[in-house]
Amino acid sequence: MAAPTGSPGPPRRSSIDGATSCGAPPQVTGVETGEDFDREGLARMLARSNTFLAELGRWHSTRPSRCERPADIVPQPADAGCPARRQGVGRPWRWVAVPGGTTAASAGPAGTRSAPSGATTRHQVNPDLPTSHEITGPSDLAPEDVAGSLSLRGAVSLGTGVMIGAGVFALTGQAAALAGDLFPIAFLGAAVVAGFSAYSYVKLSNAYPSSGGVAMFLRREYGLGTATGVFALFMYFSMVINESLVARTFGAYVVQPLDIGPSSFWVPALGVALLVVAFAINVAGNRVIQASEGVMAVVKIAGLGIFAVVGLWFVSATNFTNGADAAGSAGSIDGFLAAVAISILAYKGFTTITNSGGEIVDPHRNTGRAIVISIAICSALYVALSVAVAGNLTLSEIIAAQDYALARAAEPALGTIGLWATVAIAVIATASGVIASIFAASRMLAMLTRMKEVPHSHLGMPGTVRLHTMVYTVAFAMVLTILFDLRRIAALGAIFYLLMDIAIQWGVLSRLRSQIEARPAIVATAIVLDVVILGAFLWVKASADPLILYVSAAAIVVIVIGERLFMRSHTDRAGNMDM
Repeated sequence: MAAPTGSPGPPRRSSIDGATSCGAPPQVTGVETGEDFDREGLARMLARSNTFLAELGRWHSTRPSRCERPADIVPQPADAGCPARRQGVGRPWRWVAVPGGTTAASAGPAGTRSAPSGATTRHQVNPDLPTSHEITGPSDLAPEDVAGSLSLRGAVSLGTGVMIGAGVFALTGQAAALAGDLFPIAFLGAAVVAGFSAYSYVKLSNAYPSSGGVAMFLRREYGLGTATGVFALFMYFSMVINESLVARTFGAYVVQPLDIGPSSFWVPALGVALLVVAFAINVAGNRVIQASEGVMAVVKIAGLGIFAVVGLWFVSATNFTNGADAAGSAGSIDGFLAAVAISILAYKGFTTITNSGGEIVDPHRNTGRAIVISIAICSALYVALSVAVAGNLTLSEIIAAQDYALARAAEPALGTIGLWATVAIAVIATASGVIASIFAASRMLAMLTRMKEVPHSHLGMPGTVRLHTMVYTVAFAMVLTILFDLRRIAALGAIFYLLMDIAIQWGVLSRLRSQIEARPAIVATAIVLDVVILGAFLWVKASADPLILYVSAAAIVVIVIGERLFMRSHTDRAGNMDM
C-alpha cells in the first residue's frame, strides 16, 4: 500500500495475529513500506506472506465450526465476539482456553480469572456481581447441549405439555373439593400467581439461559453450597412428583371407560408403562421430542378448545351454586386459597422451559417468550374448561368423579362420543406432559451433578451423565406412581414447588434485581402471594390430611441434612469446594 502524498512517515512493521474470538482467522496488520523496495525487503515481505498463509491453513483446519466449543475451551464475555453465544444482558461470549484445563467464567470483559495449573479455579458467575459472590463451579452450558436444536414452537410445546398434562385433567376434581363452585376462579387466581412468579423466571432466562434452568438460577443467586442444592432439589422433586401425578392421571382416564379390572392395579400399571414409553422418546433425542410434542400440542389444544366451546354452549345455570354443598372446607377462604395452591401445579410447567436455555434458538429472547406464550395459552384454556365443567356437572358430581371429572363433564353435552373423545385427548395430553417433564427434570439433575451439588454414580451404565439422570428420574417417578394416589402426590408437589419459588423470588429481590433489571414491587408481590397461599394450604391439610404434612416435613429434613453432609464431603476448612 503506497504512502500518502507528502512525508511517507515511519515504516509499519508486519505482525500476524493469532486466531481471534469466535474462530476468526489471523490477520496481517501491515507490511513494511517505503518509497522503494529493495531485494531484501521484498524477500522479507514474501517470507511473512508465506508464514501468514501457513497460519491461515492451520487455523482453517482446526477452527470450531459455528463457534462450537472444544472440550478445553469455555465461554467468556468480551466486548466483541461470537454473536451465537451471549451471557448476561446483551453481553456476547468469546471462547478462551483456561490454563490447567479448569473452567472459569470471566469477572468482566477484560479477561479471565484463572488459577494456576492443577489448582481449583474461582470464577464470578455474574460479571456485575461483587467479588463476595464468587463461586467455584462449571460453565452454564452442558456438554450434551446442542445449541439451536429446539425452536420457539418446540419450547412452547414442552411447556404446554407439562402444564396441560397436570392441569384440568388431574386437578379439576381436587380444586372443586377445596373451593366448591368457586374452583374456576381458583384456576384464574392461580394464573395470576403464576404470572407474578413467571416475571422473575423470564428475566433470569433472558439473562442466563441454561439447560440447568432453576438450578443455575439458584447458583447465581446463592452461590454453590447447601442453599442452592436444597432448593434445587425441591424443584427437582416437584418435577418428578408432577411426572407421577400425570402418569396416574393417564391410567385413570384409560381405566374408567374400558372397565378392564381393579383400578388399584391398572392405574399405576398404565402409569408406569407411560413412563417407559416417554423415557424411550427422550432417549431418541431433541428432534423426536420436538416432533412428538409439536403434534400432541396441536391435537390437545385444538381438542380442548372445541370441548370448551361446546361445553360453554350447553352450560346450565342451575349447576352454579355458592359452594355450600361441598365437602370439607370448600367455600371458605382457606379452602379457596388451598385450591389456588393445588391449581398452581397446572401452571408450574412453565419452569420446564427454563431447562431448554442451552438448546433453544436465540435463548436470550425465546426462553422468556416461550414462558409467556405458554402461560397465556393455558390460562385461557383452563378458565374456559373449568367453567364448562362447572356448568355441566353439579359440584357433588365433580367431586365424585374427581380424577375423571373432565370426561364426565363431556357426557351431558356430547354423550358417549364426547366421553371417548375427551379420554383420547386426556391420553395425548398426559403422555405429552410426562415426556416434557422427563426432559426438564433429567437436565436439571444433570446440571446439579456437574455442579457437585448432588452425588452421582453410573451404576455400571454406559452413556452420558444426562442419560443416567434420566434413568434415575424415571425410576423415582415409577416408585411414586405405584405408592401414592393423585391427591397426596399433588399436595407434595405444591409444597415443594412453592418453597422453591419463594427462594427464587427472594434471590432475585435481594441479590440480582439490578443485574437483570427486575422491578422489586412485582417480585415482592410474588413472594407475598406464595407465602399466603402456602400457609393456607398447610392449614387446610393439617386438619384434612395431616399425614401429607408429616411426609413433607420428613422429606425436607432428609434433603437438608443429606445435602449439607454431601457438601461438607468436598469442602475444605476455608470453605473452598473441590469442583
